[in-house]
Amino acid sequence: MTQAEAIPGPAVQHSPTTLAERIVRFANRTPIHIVLGLIGVVWLAPTVGLLVTSFRPRSDIQATGWWETFATLRFTSENYEQVLGSQGLVGAFVNTVIISVPSTLIPLTVASMAAFAFSWIKFPLRDSLFLLVVALMMVPVQVAFIPLLKLFAPVGLTQGFGGVWLAHTAFALPFGIFLLRNFFITLPRDLIEAARIDGASTFGVFRTIVVPLSVPAIAAYGIFQFLWVWNDLLMALVFVQTGTDWPLTRQIANLLSQYGTEWHLLAAGAFILMIVPLAVFFSLQRFFVQGLLAGSVK
Repeated sequence: MTQAEAIPGPAVQHSPTTLAERIVRFANRTPIHIVLGLIGVVWLAPTVGLLVTSFRPRSDIQATGWWETFATLRFTSENYEQVLGSQGLVGAFVNTVIISVPSTLIPLTVASMAAFAFSWIKFPLRDSLFLLVVALMMVPVQVAFIPLLKLFAPVGLTQGFGGVWLAHTAFALPFGIFLLRNFFITLPRDLIEAARIDGASTFGVFRTIVVPLSVPAIAAYGIFQFLWVWNDLLMALVFVQTGTDWPLTRQIANLLSQYGTEWHLLAAGAFILMIVPLAVFFSLQRFFVQGLLAGSVK
């Protein structure tokens, strides 16, 4: 026997080839699939019910449950026509986009640069400042509303979108810096140093090396921030004081106060509010799942 024959090689795992092996493997996984399917049905049931209710006539909503709709198949688009037309949700939808996009891009840009500085640039009190940023995550946002409102009001920031942009940016930066810094420090040091040896500037390293390698973490933080801003009501109540600039959340809350029993209008308005976050999440869920593990392993 030669030396090569005496050394055992790595065990090779063979996929099941016979019908019996495939049946056993499927049976072992079936309980897990059933449990996951039941969890998915429970989570999706309210969304499906809201969608079905938004297309039902008002008389049917008051008489039967949404699950009984499939027996009659009576649907109408008048709910959306009334909400988008007479209730002014089209303008509120545009206002929500105007608020959400800058309130996502601004903190995303600032947090990325700050996280890169805390990860790869040496400067005095770097670790102490980072601990201070982490400590700011524990400060409730509500304690700063009155001071910020007194600061923004004299300069007119509450009469447009500037105040809510700055507020969302300020409250989003601590978490963004913490999340992205934990990912940036896991990047290969040799790659960063090689770029610097080749003559790349600090901003060049950030733009050409760090950002392309950190797309999952940056996208995950962007999704978090966008969903938070899109669904926010509290800051819209405080910092958006012009009626023509109200976002969807505030407009629907006003609709609720006026039409507390008009469930067909509320369902249509609520689903209009939900459709964009759902589209963003499902289109970027790959980055979202990868970003949840950002910085957890090296």
